[in-house]
Amino acid sequence: MAGTIRSSLATSAAGPTNPRLHSTGRLLGGLVGLLGLLGIVALTTGSARPLGWLVLALAALTGVAATLHQRSVTALEAERRAEAERLARILQGLSRAATGDAIVAALIADLGLATGADHTVIVRHRPETDELDATLGGARPGDPSTTIRLAAAGLGLAFGGHSDGVPGSDADALAADPDGAARAATAVEHLERRIATDLALMNPLSAGLRSEHGLIGAIVLARRTASPWPAPARRILQVTAVEAGAAFERVASHRRAEVRASTDALTGLPNRRYFDEFCGLLGGRRRADDRVGILMVDIDHFKRINDRHGHDAGDDVLRQVAAAIASAVREGDVPARFGGEEFAILLRNPSVRVAIDVAERIRTSVGALDLRAIGPASVSVSVGVAVQAEPDESLAELLGAADRALYRAKRAGRDRVASA
Repeated sequence: MAGTIRSSLATSAAGPTNPRLHSTGRLLGGLVGLLGLLGIVALTTGSARPLGWLVLALAALTGVAATLHQRSVTALEAERRAEAERLARILQGLSRAATGDAIVAALIADLGLATGADHTVIVRHRPETDELDATLGGARPGDPSTTIRLAAAGLGLAFGGHSDGVPGSDADALAADPDGAARAATAVEHLERRIATDLALMNPLSAGLRSEHGLIGAIVLARRTASPWPAPARRILQVTAVEAGAAFERVASHRRAEVRASTDALTGLPNRRYFDEFCGLLGGRRRADDRVGILMVDIDHFKRINDRHGHDAGDDVLRQVAAAIASAVREGDVPARFGGEEFAILLRNPSVRVAIDVAERIRTSVGALDLRAIGPASVSVSVGVAVQAEPDESLAELLGAADRALYRAKRAGRDRVASA
C-alpha cells in the first residue's frame, strides 16, 4: 500500500496542476528574459540612466514574482503532504480490517473526512443474488451508518462475487472479456445514478471496486455543494478504490483458505478439525442450562463396498451419505465427517427423544438412497446417540459415550440406533 501512495503522489507531482504555480513561473521567466534584454540594450545604446531605472524596477518585480512562486510551491507541497497523510490514514484503516464489514466501516470512517464528502456509500454485491448491499455513512465521526438492499438489475453488467467479495463465475467471465473494463466503468456509472436517485444524494462521485477477478462493488461519494470535486478528492477516491478492492480480495482469500482448512474436500461437510474446534468454542460459551447431544454415524460394511465396487464407488457412497445426513439434521446442528466412513453430528439443546428422532431420520434417509448407478443397491448406517445428562459433563466424555453407543449398535446387528 505504501508503494501505491508513493507512485500516485509521484505521478501527480510530475505534472502539477496548481494554476498559481504555472502563472507565477511564466511571470518569473518573462521578467528575467526582459531584464536581460534591457540590460543588453542599455549597454549597447549608451542610455544607461533611464534604462538603469527600468532594470531596477524589473529586478524588484522579479523578486516579487520569485517570492510568489516560492509561496505557490510551498502551498502545493503542503497540499500534497496533507493529501498523502489523509490517504495514508485511509490505507492504514484498510490494512487493519480483517472482514468485509470492517473494510466498509473503515472506508466510511475515513473517506468522507479525506475528500470533503458529506456522505459515503459502499456498495457490495450480495452473493448468488441479483441484489446489492449499500452502506451509507455520514462525514462526522460517530454518525450512524445504514445498510439498505437494492436491486442490481438494469446495471448492464452482472456483478461477480460471493460474501466478502469472493469471486464467482460472472466475475471470471468479466476478467476474460477484453471489453470488461469498459463494461465495468459503464456499470459503475449506472450504479452511481441509481444510488444518487434512490438515496437522494447530490453531486455524486464514484469509483468501482475491483478484485483480480472483476467488479465486486463501488464507492459513491456525495456532497451538498454543486461545485466540481477538487482534484485531490478525485485522486484519493481513485487510489482508495484500488486499495479497497485489494483489501476485499485479501479478506476473501483468507476466508477461502479457512473454509478449505475446515472442510472435507470429498463430502463438503466440515472436517474433524472444524468439529473439534467448534466443540471447544461451544464448551467455553455454554450457559448453565444449555444441553448438547452427539450422534456418531458409521456406514455399515463400507469395506465391502470398496472391495467389490472400487474406491471411486466408495467415494460416491460417502458423498451421497453425507448429503443425506445434512438433509436430515435440524437447522443449527453441526454435521461433520469424522474420519473414514464415520460421521459426527453435534446437536444443540436436544432432549433424548429429539436426539433419537434425528438419528432415526438419518438412518432412514441413508437407507432410502438409490445407489444402483454407483454399484451397491443400497447402504445402511449404525448410529450412536449420547445426550448430556449433567451440566458439567464434558464434550469429550459425551463423544466417548456416543462412540460406545455406536459400537453397541454395530454388535446388535447394524442398521439401527443405540442410545448411551
